[in-house]
Amino acid sequence: MYSFSMRLPEPSLQAVYTILPATWRDLNALRRLERICFPNDYWPLLDLIGVLTFPNIIRFKAEVGDEMAGFSAAERRKGEDLGWIATIGVLPEYRRRGIATALLETSEKSLNVARIRLNVRASNHEAICLYRHLGFQEVSLWPAYYLDKEDALVLEKQIRP
Repeated sequence: MYSFSMRLPEPSLQAVYTILPATWRDLNALRRLERICFPNDYWPLLDLIGVLTFPNIIRFKAEVGDEMAGFSAAERRKGEDLGWIATIGVLPEYRRRGIATALLETSEKSLNVARIRLNVRASNHEAICLYRHLGFQEVSLWPAYYLDKEDALVLEKQIRP
């Protein structure tokens, strides 16, 4: 188990943003966001097209002005009362302003499942702290999951019994 602390955003840092459904028209903005947020792990073009078009994927974007500041994609596992957050990212200049929390909460409500899981790099302390603050707990470890062989933590949030 890992232990981290988190500083909550200050009210003066709150961004004015809007959470909207993402569509295929957001492809270029999503490509940019993925490359900035996940420089070692960004999804290839075909995966991005899939996440923006497959009917079983729930996808949201956070907009600040005309810019995509954040993105999340999730899916409900067939035959299970379980959802997976496939990806979530917020551009660095918009972090610590409540956007990731809003994207996660919107996904959670849209999935309407008893449990939600996600995976995160073991070294991504800020994200892990946020997820723990929102009620996620470590349930598994995937050794050498990422291309550079870093471990992934699998976190789960119990929504209802």
